[in-house]
Amino acid sequence: MFYGLFELPAWGYVLVVLALTHITIASVTIYLHRCQAHRALELHPIASHFFRFWLWLTTGMQTKEWVAVHRKHHAKCETDEDPHSPQQLGIKKVLFEGAELYRRACQDREMIARYGWGTPEDWLEHHIYSHRLWSNAGIVLMLALDVVAFGGLGITVWAIQMVWIPFWAAGVVNGLGHYLGYRNFETQDAATNIIPVGLLIGGEELHNNHHAYPSSAKLSSKWWEFDLGWGYICVLSFLGLAKVKRVAPKVRIERRAAPDQGTVQAVVHNRFHVLKLYARLVILPVLRREYNIADHRARKVLKQIKPLLVREDLLFLKPYRAQYISAALGLSQSLDTVYQFKLKLKEIWTKAAPHPGSRLERLKAWCLEAEQSGIDVLREFAAQLAGYAVQAA
Repeated sequence: MFYGLFELPAWGYVLVVLALTHITIASVTIYLHRCQAHRALELHPIASHFFRFWLWLTTGMQTKEWVAVHRKHHAKCETDEDPHSPQQLGIKKVLFEGAELYRRACQDREMIARYGWGTPEDWLEHHIYSHRLWSNAGIVLMLALDVVAFGGLGITVWAIQMVWIPFWAAGVVNGLGHYLGYRNFETQDAATNIIPVGLLIGGEELHNNHHAYPSSAKLSSKWWEFDLGWGYICVLSFLGLAKVKRVAPKVRIERRAAPDQGTVQAVVHNRFHVLKLYARLVILPVLRREYNIADHRARKVLKQIKPLLVREDLLFLKPYRAQYISAALGLSQSLDTVYQFKLKLKEIWTKAAPHPGSRLERLKAWCLEAEQSGIDVLREFAAQLAGYAVQAA
């Protein structure tokens, strides 16, 4: 048996596979996702060309196609036009057939042209990476390199490299990232943070954070979350190989008697965070109080509607569930009040603004009504909302 240029112990091959596949993950999250699809950072040509070359070797994916499919996913998220929504197609299909869904989406050339703007159009892209004769030559070259380096085991190394992105990126991120996990932000889509430590998939585990702030180069939000891809970007920036353009804003609560125009801008820009705060600080405390004093039948109803009162995506995806809320809110005047205040709060950014100061007027009116509601948690939230601000960079 030909062992190749490098004969390693079993654990050595494991480390090699993890290193090679992790470079591919880094190339996807830094170059394809954060740089090309969302323009959250700029990459030096050296870094950009390395990532393109490595993806040609290990995936055969074309930048324009990947970017177009991902942008359409954001534009049509959780609808029947979403290329890979587990809410529409089922979790099993997206998890195990994610690569096939990607290939099917890439067949829509009109979609590629519409959403794939701004991607590389240089000689290398047209004559190598996207050329019909050479686009898959990279993965063949990778196979040859693996066999030369590791002999017969190189075929196994290569095979793992080939399935790594289809499973972890196309399957796990697109599947579990819209199905299972926790949420820091109440977006209308079902995006979740799979786990708070983004190591294996380079930070893409923090998918709910990404959908709340798509143009942020940093995917972690809480202090206890870790985005390894952001760590790599910081290193590239230090070396002069990357320039960060945007990150998600940090929010602070100031002591302020009434909201001003800056408050409105902060609230509108961070509306998914505001809704999460409202659910945690207002709806859930009132719901717990009503649950504790309710009879057995009412407790069952309140328990069933809890997710509907908190999760923005549930009613967006299945509007008919609103009838359950209407029936349940008749059991509690306080719960009905805070829910109606939530709907009015959302109108501040969803309802058209006839003049520049109209949203500020609505926010002031909302805070005043909340202070006069007689519900302590609602009054306290209104006081905090008046001082809602974005922390200076």
